[in-house]
Amino acid sequence: METKLRVLVEDKNFNPALESEHGLSIFADNGYSKFIFDCGHTGLAWKNSAKLNIDLTAINFVAISHSHYDHAGGFPSLLNYVTPKILYTGVDFWEEKFSRADSNFAYKGAGFTAKDLSRWNIEQKICHDILKLDDKTFLVGNFARHTEFETIPEKFVRGENKLPDTFSDEICLVIRGSNGLNVIVGCSHVGIVNIISTIAQRFNEKIVRIIGGVHLLNADDERIHKTLAALKNFGVSDFKLCHCSGEKIGSNISTGDEILI
Repeated sequence: METKLRVLVEDKNFNPALESEHGLSIFADNGYSKFIFDCGHTGLAWKNSAKLNIDLTAINFVAISHSHYDHAGGFPSLLNYVTPKILYTGVDFWEEKFSRADSNFAYKGAGFTAKDLSRWNIEQKICHDILKLDDKTFLVGNFARHTEFETIPEKFVRGENKLPDTFSDEICLVIRGSNGLNVIVGCSHVGIVNIISTIAQRFNEKIVRIIGGVHLLNADDERIHKTLAALKNFGVSDFKLCHCSGEKIGSNISTGDEILI
């Protein structure tokens, strides 16, 4: 059975019946499980799901790519529709995130805590390297840093001491399709080439498609050229990009879109 993905919310929207925001949320149905990958910012994703005839009460779990507000902030409002049994995250998910501008720090975190999760009676499971969800779906984290050109902007800091954010909490979704691996990413803060090269080493299978945000919105032409060249060397031939990807590399999916794997 093929996997069906539906973009519940992202930055762009061409459907007048739906709403968009800066954020990302994807509903997945792979024949084994129905689940949410990322939750957007405000809960617009759940309003859109009703208009898309998606039954949120059927989801088995939620996975969040990292704890920035535009991917995790919508999670508490999901509880108005369903209480998932499990929330999958990466390590260090609860370290608060900030964006620095000179000496000012703006909070950019999830907006909920580990105590909240316990109060809601939701189990947290942490992906350290590879975590199998079902027969064709995996979470991957702890990405090796292979490239020098994929840098993290200094404005991103985390924790009480506002240290540089290494995005150790970042995870991605890997779904095995009929012709290879499909990689679904939230923001790719650690670098999309680092992510893909890590997956290639761990799975030793062909990677055919990248779906989601690759954080090249403000990248220069040199970084974009190196990124595309490296990804093509890995055999990636299909790009379904959105959110923070940027028009230079080609942001080509929007709120409400369906993707079949």
